[in-house]
Amino acid sequence: MSNTASGAIACPITGLKKILLATDGSTYSEKALREAVNLAKICGTKLYVVSIIEVNPEYATMAPNVVEKLEKDTGELIDAVKDCVQREGIDAEMITHEGEEAWRFIVDEAKARNVDMIVMGTHGRSGLTRLLMGSVTQKVIGHAPCKVLVVPA
Repeated sequence: MSNTASGAIACPITGLKKILLATDGSTYSEKALREAVNLAKICGTKLYVVSIIEVNPEYATMAPNVVEKLEKDTGELIDAVKDCVQREGIDAEMITHEGEEAWRFIVDEAKARNVDMIVMGTHGRSGLTRLLMGSVTQKVIGHAPCKVLVVPA
């Protein structure tokens, strides 16, 4: 990032008006949150925050208490993120989805909101991670309609 003549930091990405942050509360997504907040502040962008409760219909039927806990935890996560971005004075909209294939929800939100960039961590909470990058992140990169900023831990 370069400084302008007035000493303010200029937006490092041309035409950045809308950012979609994908978060799940993991360490990786906490760092992605910090990057998204910094970009939103510097560039004056609108921030959308999406969190997915990954469950399939069978799981929801067999373990409704677990799904309720996931919904509660996700609600608390979204509330915490909302508080964080409001303290920073950022215009943000919180979004949650419940279902399978989190990457599809992320890509669909990016398309529906016409965002310029998706910000996410290299891995999520899932114990099923790839060697270098999580499978959700890989699929988002492969299907995203915009730039994707992947933030390492």
